[in-house]
Amino acid sequence: MDRDYLIEKWLKNELTDAEKEAFSQWDDYDLNLKIIEQANFFKAAHFSEVDDFSTFKKHHRANRATKKSKWFNSPLLRIASMLVVALGLYFSFFFNNATQIETLASEKTTLELPDHSQVTLNVLSEIVYNEKDWKNHRTLTLKGEAYFKVSKGKTFDVKTKEGLVTVVGTQFNVKQREAYFEVQCFEGIVKVTSDTITKTLLAGDTFRLLNGVFTQGKTTATKSEWTEDVSTFDAIPFKEVLAELERQYHIEIIMKDILPNRLFTGGFTHNNLKDALISITQPMNLNYELSSSNLVVIYGESH
Repeated sequence: MDRDYLIEKWLKNELTDAEKEAFSQWDDYDLNLKIIEQANFFKAAHFSEVDDFSTFKKHHRANRATKKSKWFNSPLLRIASMLVVALGLYFSFFFNNATQIETLASEKTTLELPDHSQVTLNVLSEIVYNEKDWKNHRTLTLKGEAYFKVSKGKTFDVKTKEGLVTVVGTQFNVKQREAYFEVQCFEGIVKVTSDTITKTLLAGDTFRLLNGVFTQGKTTATKSEWTEDVSTFDAIPFKEVLAELERQYHIEIIMKDILPNRLFTGGFTHNNLKDALISITQPMNLNYELSSSNLVVIYGESH
């Protein structure tokens, strides 16, 4: 009898008595039964039993190696292969322990980590960490800007694409935007490593990489001012100031007759757009127009 034909009928439970007898005489009959039993075992109600899935994969691979020549081209193999792939995807969704928190434009949020450390995320920012393994590895990845109050304990690492920030228990701020990486230490000790540069910061120290240029400075602030709805800048290119204004107010800004790298020192509030625009344009002898609810034009005197 044709093997593929019998297997197809067996899977549909349509074998005659004579066909059942022929099917049971095959050398790989027991293996076929085990595969289907394992398939029935892995239903959604059992998704928490990770060890059984790993055991099943090992068992399936071991048996496949010994029986490969007999059923390599059978429909059952194709079904088993699809089953393994599907279960792999299923378990990757249900057992991926990564926790991801992100904010939108003009949105901030404060959260508590498993060790009771606190993180305040600025607008358009994101952190990712492993909650299940947090006790052993206090490590998270940051995109954007965040203010940290770290509980004392094991080493606490903040990873960004520009560098690594390492602390034990302290308060600090990390800002990682395009071509702009800055760390401010407000309490305790912070170690910052970026490429070939490694610095240890004490309270009041700042570490800055702007367009690839490193500078180290001081701050008199006791915490990040943006957490209290005020953004401040110290000799920062004006285009970075406008980029932050866009993020805080969810607007679009067009510059006309302005040098984008002209340095700005000052700040703006997050709760009144007109006040914010006045506070950044007047010191620079610039003007602005609110063309619509989300479009602002900032221009120089010659405009």
